[in-house]
Amino acid sequence: MRGISKRFGDVVANDDITFDARPGEVHALIGENGAGKSTLMSILAGLYRPDAGTIAVDGLRVQLKSPRDAIERGIGMVYQHFMLVDTLTVAENVLLGLPGQGFVLDAASIERRLAELAARFGLEVEPDAHIWQLSVGEQQRVEILRLLYRGARILVLDEPTAVLTPREADGLIATLRRMAANGYCIVFISHKLDEVLAVADRITVLRRGRTVTTVDAADADRHALARMMVERPPDAATPGPAMDRVLGGPVLEIDGLRADSDRGAHALNGVSLTVAAGETLGIAGVAGNGQRELAEVVTGLRWSTGGRVRVGGSDVTGASPARAAAAGVAHIPEDRLATGLAATLPVEDNAILRDYARKPLARGPFLVPRAIAAFADRLIGRYDVKTPSRATRVGALSGGNQQKLLIARELSGEPAVIVAVHPTRGVDIGATATIHGLLGEQRERGAATLLISEDLDELRALSDRIGVLYRGRLVETLPVAEASIERLGGLMAGVVDPAIQAVEAAPVVVAPAPGAGAPLADG
Repeated sequence: MRGISKRFGDVVANDDITFDARPGEVHALIGENGAGKSTLMSILAGLYRPDAGTIAVDGLRVQLKSPRDAIERGIGMVYQHFMLVDTLTVAENVLLGLPGQGFVLDAASIERRLAELAARFGLEVEPDAHIWQLSVGEQQRVEILRLLYRGARILVLDEPTAVLTPREADGLIATLRRMAANGYCIVFISHKLDEVLAVADRITVLRRGRTVTTVDAADADRHALARMMVERPPDAATPGPAMDRVLGGPVLEIDGLRADSDRGAHALNGVSLTVAAGETLGIAGVAGNGQRELAEVVTGLRWSTGGRVRVGGSDVTGASPARAAAAGVAHIPEDRLATGLAATLPVEDNAILRDYARKPLARGPFLVPRAIAAFADRLIGRYDVKTPSRATRVGALSGGNQQKLLIARELSGEPAVIVAVHPTRGVDIGATATIHGLLGEQRERGAATLLISEDLDELRALSDRIGVLYRGRLVETLPVAEASIERLGGLMAGVVDPAIQAVEAAPVVVAPAPGAGAPLADG
């Protein structure tokens, strides 16, 4: 890619960028949110056309007018926000848009081929499952399998480990190295510099839409890369645990909560927990062990099948999202564009999605444009959302600025309870530090935070206690001082203290009250 430039209105996303990648290598592309990484790779994948510059594949100059042009030349991209149709199955998504299929699909043959690819690269997923039934991590595997099925040999992965647990991320890194050894060309976009140094052969740094440098990974170090990315020493400080701080009374109380997954399986099996005012309770677990369902029940997006949820002493079990929000529950969802924001609407409309029906944003059934403009400008300034204007479409913002806008909206009303799911997924180190600081401020204010994350370092930095979900059960909750990576990893894999297992396996005996009959044998 030579002299690539791309503008979106007044925003210069790419400014005379030169980039090359080779067969048999993993080439990392790094930079802050808004540095131009995703735009540059979207041009390579045929989604955007450059305003200037040229692209050559195998030494031959090409014009990539569409993603189909790119895939025909062996180029495919897995985007940070997936390009899948929720109502179709895995196999149907893989074949969507693939020419030459005729009117009748050979489902068995397709599923066999997908199973072969999944086994070869460690990307197991059920071919007949619908996309809406899959976790975010499983959906990512579908995106990768779709490219492999279509014969891609240049694969661009945008923040591929952001949706994975540490163990899954290690597995993906090993897979990418194997693919490179077999001649694939891998472009790896990431903000996690330790992972970049572990997987990459070469590293290109972008800053403000321009190329800073390309270096061999063997000659690079984390601190030097961070300085090149941000032009300043990144503030990596994050709020620590409560230590000697006195917590308030219980704010979020969950008792015996049960819920089903989208596929009808039991996702939550009697989860009980309490989060006090000024406390952050972290929830760890491998994707698919009930984290998504827990967050959705508390925020009103999913019905429970048993148990109770209380906020500030008020029962909100089965409440709608609007009623949960009115009770003081804020929600930072795991997928900001699928659940949190409307990409085609302007910044100011997204800023009021939570409180649009309330004063001063509305008078009766009518919106108040002047109040809305002032509210949006206040959030943009207070939370450092970088946008050309409040009228800019949210889809045109970088991922980090989308996330900051979402968090600004949810925290603006000083909520009693914050349900934060992967709050820094796919954002750069600067935005991560900002988001961690904002959550710390809310904790100091007295908010009760339920922090669900697969980043164990993040959980240990921000939480007072950490609980582990395994197969829909909260298997153990630890003070953060006792929550080592090794212990958390074992619990996430289902390795529970034998003494605890023995107690859980024993029949529950209820002692009789004075004067009562024989004790019950079953709990």
